[in-house]
Amino acid sequence: MADNNNQNQQTQDVNQLLKVRREKLAALQEAGKDPFVQTKYDQTHHTDEVAALYNELEAKLLAGRVAPSTEGLSEEEAKQVINDDYNERRAIMDANPIHVSIAGRMMFKRVMGKASFCNIQDLKGKIQVYVARDVIGEDPYADFKKSDIGDIYGIKGYVFRTKTGEISIHAESLELLSKSLQILPEKFHGLTDTDTRYRQRYVDLIMNEESKSTFVKRSKILAAIRRFLADQDFMEVETPMLVANPGGAAARPFETHFNALDEDLKLRISLELYLKRLIVGGLERVYEIGRVFRNEGLDTRHNPEFTLMELYQAYTDYNGMMDLTENMYRYIAQEVLGTTTITYQGVEMDLGKPFERITMVDAVKKYSGVDFNEIKTLEEARAIAKEKHIEFEEWHQKGHILNLFFEEFVEEHLIQPTFVMDHPIEISPLTKKKPSDPNYVERFEMFMNGWEMCNAYSELNDPIDQRQRFELQDANAAAGDEEAEHCDEDFLNALEIGMPPTGGIGYGIDRLCMLMTDSPAIRDVLLFPTMKSLDK
Repeated sequence: MADNNNQNQQTQDVNQLLKVRREKLAALQEAGKDPFVQTKYDQTHHTDEVAALYNELEAKLLAGRVAPSTEGLSEEEAKQVINDDYNERRAIMDANPIHVSIAGRMMFKRVMGKASFCNIQDLKGKIQVYVARDVIGEDPYADFKKSDIGDIYGIKGYVFRTKTGEISIHAESLELLSKSLQILPEKFHGLTDTDTRYRQRYVDLIMNEESKSTFVKRSKILAAIRRFLADQDFMEVETPMLVANPGGAAARPFETHFNALDEDLKLRISLELYLKRLIVGGLERVYEIGRVFRNEGLDTRHNPEFTLMELYQAYTDYNGMMDLTENMYRYIAQEVLGTTTITYQGVEMDLGKPFERITMVDAVKKYSGVDFNEIKTLEEARAIAKEKHIEFEEWHQKGHILNLFFEEFVEEHLIQPTFVMDHPIEISPLTKKKPSDPNYVERFEMFMNGWEMCNAYSELNDPIDQRQRFELQDANAAAGDEEAEHCDEDFLNALEIGMPPTGGIGYGIDRLCMLMTDSPAIRDVLLFPTMKSLDK
């Protein structure tokens, strides 16, 4: 009962505070000071630039000046010497003022009679602002005293260093640019707030510096990918999201209906088949960074919509794709983190060393003791699966069972960057067979931290072989495989026109961002992750 009373009291208190904020807004509007009529503000600097400029000028103007000695002085005398030194330094700096205009959200305020301090936060950080009534005027100061945490201000003034050493702005004018009508939380951390952080990312970005840093870093990762690929002469392109036949991956699609054409369509699950059409068309190096949609579960590494990067390069194979992938990952890490060593949840991974390369058969033999080179028939594969307690479906072939062994025994051990090559043909319907063994294909997946990070092929360009592979996928679908691909006649027509030997890569941006920002869950690197509705 007491808890209910406390909760009711808190709700009443919050409602009263919200009411007061709206009353303050109404008073400002009645006085002709409506902040929402502002359309722009002349922002000359961000907070980090202000500090850098002041430090640079201070180093120049005060070069060679040493701190005064207080040895042998009484406490009062020492205080006077330090104060005199501060005033002299301040006079030198104030004679050469740095005038700035900043804008941001007020995160702290302390009113002290005729003068006040506040902290203003912008994209690049926070800075203290000193607001004096005698400088900005009585009416503006009275309005400022009524301001609330969360209000957005534009402030013009000059930079100085306080006696405690903090670089600050001495406000000469300030302007309320937006009134905050909601109350920011005092704390926005901890497991109890995780759900709210994801649902109200805008509040999370205000209150959580680590969250803001993560998404700034994500933007840098995307920019680094684009720079790397531009230097390799790749073209960035865009392909359809709404498709009649989603292909290029093993996944269940989302379905929708297009009213104008009265047709059922699906959201794409991959970028692959349209990008290969462009290779057919003579665009020799293409890539796309775009959203794809898979109707699958939610967990720490999966979200139903995520960002995929896929590229295709004519006249190369999966060996060329391995070299490109290794160089790309190394480049991104160096550009974004300043090092090729990544530490994720305490585990260190080195992108600076050559990546290990191992076949899937050898990896399974290494970690399970089972050599699939010695297993000749489906019956033998099923028998060893039962012996090792690996569950399989009736429609699974030998290659599917090999892949189940890999998932069960191998993946968790692949911590350092590793290319797992030469996958069974049954799980690779779009990949070229190995000339030396047609039961396997020229495909690799790159693993780090026990996670699949990248999938790449020597792309299948034989339209007759591709049709047969599609037919097998259709048969799998009929047998119960909900993630099987389906025959795409237009894509087959493109292959019949003729596609050169081609290498391709696909990898999820979100999982890469998790590693490079040390984020434990995919939702931590998605600005607006998929969430269950609160009323469900």
